[in-house]
Amino acid sequence: MFDPLCVRPVTEDLVRRRAEHNECEIFSLEEVSLHQQDIERIEHIDRWCRDLRILYLQNNLIPRIENLGRLKTLEYLNLALNNIEVIENLEGCESLQKLDLTVNFVGRLSSVESLQHNVHLRELFLVGNPCTEFEGYRQYVVASLPQLKFLDGTEINRSEKIQALQGLEEVRRRVWQQEQEYVRKREREKEEAQRKAAGEERKGDKEGKPGFDGRWYTDINNTDPGSKEDKENKEVEEITDSDEERREKEFWHTPCSFTPESRLETHRHLEEKKRAEEKQKEKKPKAPRTLITADGRVLNVNEPKLDFCLTEDDENNLIILDLAVYRHMDTSLLDIDIQTTYARVTIKGKIFQMVLPAEVKPDSSTAQRSQTTGHLVLTMPRAEGEIKVTKPVPRPPRACQSRRSSSPTDNKRRSEVPERLEVDPSKHTTVDIANIVPRQSVKEGPLETSGISPKTNSTSCSFSEGFVDDPDVPPLI
Repeated sequence: MFDPLCVRPVTEDLVRRRAEHNECEIFSLEEVSLHQQDIERIEHIDRWCRDLRILYLQNNLIPRIENLGRLKTLEYLNLALNNIEVIENLEGCESLQKLDLTVNFVGRLSSVESLQHNVHLRELFLVGNPCTEFEGYRQYVVASLPQLKFLDGTEINRSEKIQALQGLEEVRRRVWQQEQEYVRKREREKEEAQRKAAGEERKGDKEGKPGFDGRWYTDINNTDPGSKEDKENKEVEEITDSDEERREKEFWHTPCSFTPESRLETHRHLEEKKRAEEKQKEKKPKAPRTLITADGRVLNVNEPKLDFCLTEDDENNLIILDLAVYRHMDTSLLDIDIQTTYARVTIKGKIFQMVLPAEVKPDSSTAQRSQTTGHLVLTMPRAEGEIKVTKPVPRPPRACQSRRSSSPTDNKRRSEVPERLEVDPSKHTTVDIANIVPRQSVKEGPLETSGISPKTNSTSCSFSEGFVDDPDVPPLI
């Protein structure tokens, strides 16, 4: 059932959103497109947009032509795919040159005579209206509107205009008879639609009303609902999904006439179904997508369903991900996150995540967008391997060697120096600064200071062969 009082008006916000090309200024608009907006009444446009030249209102639910008389500069009016039955209220549109009423419900063909005041009218489209099936339709329109040059896309030549004027009275009489018959048919269709709406209302009252959760229930027990036991014993009959599918199938497969009422009823049905689906989605929120499992395993995800290509450049030690992002999508809608083991790209709220075959350097990675294809290319250099000792390097001989034999560990440490530093926290936690310079005994030279008295003679120290003591060189300590 539909409510005829429930109309969707033309709002100022709607017109301003359609005036983006005019910096959202509506008073100076010359063209506005309000098609497919479920508009059910024309209003306010003649006051807000006085300078309109082109007005698109096709594919709406408009039943009447109204509130357009102040548009003196209007040249093109498109009202195709609406519920209009009568051509009226266009006398004030002095500059009107083209009128499109394709696929409406114009059955009163005599109403085209109201367009005689539009002296600049050159094109008229009435294809898909009931009046086009009348006998003598084209002749009547051509004779009634001599200013026309095209009717339903077909040019009107001079000879056709002359022939249309011949026998016009007889054609007008036949058109009037067919028009009266169509009016009676429309009255029967309106009565049938009212009976159908009343029957659906009674059926709805009999079945009950939807509960708080949007589903329908019917109580069949008369027990007292006050006690908890009685509530548990109450039987509830729920409309199942199969019943909903049956009703949906019955609605679409039941034959009906193509009328303004049936078109409006179909629109109401689709709106109710859409609202029910949105309400159902609100009740059951979508579970968040799992990107990383509880044990830390990264998953591959492709929510936007984009094509991609993952390649490895061994020569340059790179990993390259080519993601086929939508060509005309703005780059600001992309969010890129590169980690050492995976890459994640968020495209308009949808996540693409790919596990990489090797560890990469996030700080050195780059992201570029192709200006021709729009593809997103991520270039990620691979991380270097572990730092290990490769081969020992002999230690150069010292000028002063110790006479005392040392331990094998000390000999090995003195004879070999690693080529690279070994980083292993498990072995060395801090730097051992105490053994940077090996300590020597008193007899081995002046590097040892502890235990030496001021009276000690320097000649008591032993030196290696070939040692020459230069008195000009100051001592180390």
